Parts: sequence; structure tokens; C-alpha cells
Amino acid sequence: MSLVTALTYVLPHRLLSSMARSLAYSDSPRLKQWLIDTVTRRFGVDLGEAMQSDPTKYPTFNAFFTRALKPGARVADPDPRALLMPADGHVSQCGPIEDGRIFQAKGQSFTAAELLGDEADARPFHDGLFATVYLSPRDYHRVHMPWTGTLRETVHVPGRLFSVGTAAVANVPRLFARNERLVCHFDTDFGPMAMVMVGALLVSGVETVWSGEEIPAYGDRINRKDFRSENITIERFAEMARFNYGSTVIVLLPAGVATLDPSLHAESPVRLGQKLATRIG
Repeated sequence: MSLVTALTYVLPHRLLSSMARSLAYSDSPRLKQWLIDTVTRRFGVDLGEAMQSDPTKYPTFNAFFTRALKPGARVADPDPRALLMPADGHVSQCGPIEDGRIFQAKGQSFTAAELLGDEADARPFHDGLFATVYLSPRDYHRVHMPWTGTLRETVHVPGRLFSVGTAAVANVPRLFARNERLVCHFDTDFGPMAMVMVGALLVSGVETVWSGEEIPAYGDRINRKDFRSENITIERFAEMARFNYGSTVIVLLPAGVATLDPSLHAESPVRLGQKLATRIG
């Protein structure tokens, strides 16, 4: 285990993330520009595809980080049976959910029930499919819908805020089931679909298109919100949420509804809108 990964066990996760939040929302011209320039240079951010390509025009670092893309910068796979990749980034892992367990890394796994915070919620995904997509600091940080769905419920599951980088994923047991996360349950024409927005060290927030900021506030107990009476339907390829710093989104699908695209494997670079899976039938 690397020293950095080992340190994440003892670091004050929430204090560091709260400090990161204060920096991200600061409107100090010098501070926000230094942060933007540093991240752009270090991670090779391509602002040419951003709606606002001038890095000096963003009022805060968070505005830069959650920037919109120009129309046409990402397109949906033309196959009408294609479930879409929800974000830019790279595949951490993807594949079958085997007897309710989700593969994290060699020697590491966790259960769908642990991830979703509820045994009953996990039951439809027992032998289904999953895809874990990591968004690095250079990536577009908005998450879009793989398939059209109607929001049924969200579940805010409190937890730690470990890094979700490659080293931590390889070494921290049950990482994604331990970090703070927002589980979004959708009803689709093939059944349930879960989108899990996983928080991470220095993630200063998760926002949804229907409720705004969801993380923080940090919590100490599971918080469920029922949206069935609100008829919130989000179309395939439409934005559903965004991270205010790099993190991970996990898609869960039931068994027998789709096959994962065979080109996908661990560490595959991916772009929003490419084919994630193909509907069966």
C-alpha cells in the first residue's frame, strides 16, 4: 500500500473536503485563477471543447470544474438500443454482478446491498451488470443518463471520503461501499436502474438537476427521499447530476436486460455518450 493511500485512513476526510469546498467557491480573483491555471496545466484540461473556453471568465473554481461543453462536443451513440456511457473518464471495472457482489479490484469486492444501503433495493440487481466510471480532474464533470428513466427515490448514504484513485481502489477494502454517496433509483422501460454518485476526498459536493446540492451537507444516517409523486423523467443522454470535484459514478442494471459493450475493460478511457451496453430484445 502506498504512503498516500495509508495516510487516507487517518486524514480528517470531512475537514479536508470542507476546506476544499471553501476554496472551490471562493470568488477571490487571484485564488480562483491560480486554482484553474494549476489544474488546467497539471491535468491537461481541454478548454477548447468547453462552452466558455476563456479560463479567466469563470467566477469561481467550482464554475470552471462543472463547466458545460459546447453543443455537439459529445454525441449519443446512434444505436437506439444502446445504453450510454454516463460520463467522461475511464472504466475502473465493469462486468456481471455475481451473486450480489461487485468486483472492485484484485482481491477486493463489495455487495450491491452495501453499496445501495439496503438489501431490498439490491435484490433486482443480484445477477445484473455494473459499470464503475472514474472521473479524473481533467474530465467533464457532469453525469448524464444512460437510458430514459423516471426518478423513484434517492438515498444519501453517509460514510468516509477516501480517495477513489487507482491506488486506493486497489488497496482500500469495499471502498465504494464505504464512501459517502448518493444513490439515485430510476424506473425505466426495462425495470430499475441505479446511478450511484460516489463522493471522495476533496469532493466538495454532488448536485442533481432536480434538487441542487445533495452532498454536502454531510450526514450521520441514511436519508431517503421519495420522488414518485413528482413525475421527474430524465431522457437518455440528458444531464442528471454533477460532481464538484473528481470522483466516481456506478451504474447498476438488472439481469437479462442488456449486454455490456465488449470493447470495455478495466482502465478503458471512455467518453460521455459512447455505448455502455446494448438492450437485449
